Amino acid sequence: MGLFDFIKGQFIEVIEWLDDTGSMVYRFPVYDNAIKMGAKLVVRESQAAVFVNEGQIADVFGPGTYTLSTQNMPVLTALKSWKYGFNSPFKADVFFVSTRNFTQLKWGTTNPVIMRDAEFGMVRLRGFGNYALKVNDPALFLKEIFGTQQDFSAENVAGYLKSVIVSGVSDLLGESKIPVIDLAASYDELSRAAADKLQSHFMAMGLWLTALTIENISLPEEVEKTIDRRSSMNIAGNLDQYMKYQTAEALREAANNPADGSAGTGIGLGAGMAMGQAMSQMMRQNEQQNAANAGGGAGSGAGSAAPGSGAAASERAAQVGGVASDDGGTAPAKKFCSECGQPLAPNAKFCSNCGTKV
Repeated sequence: MGLFDFIKGQFIEVIEWLDDTGSMVYRFPVYDNAIKMGAKLVVRESQAAVFVNEGQIADVFGPGTYTLSTQNMPVLTALKSWKYGFNSPFKADVFFVSTRNFTQLKWGTTNPVIMRDAEFGMVRLRGFGNYALKVNDPALFLKEIFGTQQDFSAENVAGYLKSVIVSGVSDLLGESKIPVIDLAASYDELSRAAADKLQSHFMAMGLWLTALTIENISLPEEVEKTIDRRSSMNIAGNLDQYMKYQTAEALREAANNPADGSAGTGIGLGAGMAMGQAMSQMMRQNEQQNAANAGGGAGSGAGSAAPGSGAAASERAAQVGGVASDDGGTAPAKKFCSECGQPLAPNAKFCSNCGTKV
C-alpha cells in the first residue's frame, strides 16, 4: 500500500449504518474523526444521523441520502468557517440513532409496594408487565442519556426506566382507590392512565413511551390464602357444609403426605371430628335457646299460668278427671270394675275378670 492509498483511506466516502445489533445509538468509526467534505451520508428509515463537533451537536439528518456540503450542513459550516477550502476534511463525531419502536421491555417491582385497601387494610402488592419506547428527539437523547459511548442499547437505560415506571404505577394505584379484589378488571384502564402519567418523564429524556401494559398485580401468599378460604366458605353455603368440606380437605392432605404416618392421620381426623361435634352441639344449643325464648314470650301474661307449668297441668286434670303428669300433660284416671274391683283398661267395655258391663 502506497502513501497515496493510505491517505485516501483516511477520508470516508460513504457514511452509513446497517443496524443488525439492536442498538439504539451507534457511533460511526472514523479514523481521527476526519470526514471529507463531499462524502455521501445515507440515513435509512427509522434512523437519524447526528453530527457532533467538539462536543457540540451541530446537525441532525433524517432518512435520505445527502452529499456533505455547506448547503446541507449549515450549522457545522458556520462553526468550521472552512478557511482551508470546502474540499478539506473536517473532524466530527457521527452518531446514528435508531428511531424504531423498541418493544417487549420488562418492568416489575423489586420489592413489594405497601398499599391501603378498604377491605384488607394494609397490603403489600407486586406487579409486572411490558412497555415499549422509541427515540423521539435524537439530539436531546444524546445530550441527556447517551454521552460519548461507542454504542447504546435499550438495556443500558432499562434499570432507570423500570424504577420510573414502578414509581408512577404505585402512585396511580394509591390515587385510584380501586379495591384489591377489583384490580384485575381495571388493568387496561390503569395501563393507559399510567402511560399518560409517565409520558412527561420519558419526553424529558428525548424518548416516547409508546405502550405500557400491566400484566399482573399480585398479593402476598398469606392474603391469597385468606381469599381462598373465604371463597371456600361462600361455596360451602353454611357452616355445617363447610365443616364437612374442611374434613374432606384434611383427609386429602393426609393422603398426599404418607410420610406423616397413620398416627398423624388419626390425630388430624380425630381433631376434625371433635371440632365438627363441638360446632354441631353449639348449633343445637342455640336452636334450643331460641325455641325456649320464643315459647316463653308467647305464653307470658298476667294472672295466667304458663301452658307447660305444673299448675296448668293440675287444672286440666281436674277438668277432665285425670291427674297431672310429670311432663306437664294430663294423664287419664284409672278405672275399676264395680263388681270385683279388677282394674280396667282405658277403653274396656266389659270387665276381663267377671264380664260385668262397664
